[in-house]
Amino acid sequence: MHRVKPLPSYLVQRYQGWKATTYAENKAWYARLADEGQRPRAMIIGCCDSRINLNAIFGADLGEAFIHRNVANLVPPHEPDGEHHGTSAAVEYAVEGLRVAHIVVIGHTNCGGVKACYEMCAGRAPELEREESYVGRWMDILAPAYPGLPDGDEPARVEAFERAAVITSLENLITFPFVDRAMNEGRLSIHGAVADLADGGLEVYDAADRAFAAI
Repeated sequence: MHRVKPLPSYLVQRYQGWKATTYAENKAWYARLADEGQRPRAMIIGCCDSRINLNAIFGADLGEAFIHRNVANLVPPHEPDGEHHGTSAAVEYAVEGLRVAHIVVIGHTNCGGVKACYEMCAGRAPELEREESYVGRWMDILAPAYPGLPDGDEPARVEAFERAAVITSLENLITFPFVDRAMNEGRLSIHGAVADLADGGLEVYDAADRAFAAI
């Protein structure tokens, strides 16, 4: 632990700026959230890519959205094996503890995780195929969708893979018994979307058509 260093100075300065402005102007609201706890209406599962701001996309204020981020916005299938499952734990807490009404899986264009999975499936990323690769083993969740990608040029296939990541996650969500039960009880609905980083567009998944449409 002696190798752990203090925060970088630019982060300290930005914190101090936030504390003196945003926090100071909304101190009562922060205190209320701390005292009353969180009651988010929705859980949002998104990519940990630094270019996407999940709160900003939906105009969510503090306490409105329970947000979980990981590489390529993936949800693994239900695997009750006693191992460490951060995403699965977040979903369980959102549904069983917070009793959110919605779970939104949101992907995005130009996703580095999805592109890495594409390269791995194409045999061009042997480093990700190694057993010790955390990224590679995580992207194994999406890999089964690779053979079903449509024909076409590579950019179009990668774009389709980004959408497949959202669909795969939605399908895996339903394998969790508590998610399936909450949906059957009518207290939970799940949704999928893809955000375009370049033009700010948002496409929403229509399960009936198995297609994404711009809103």
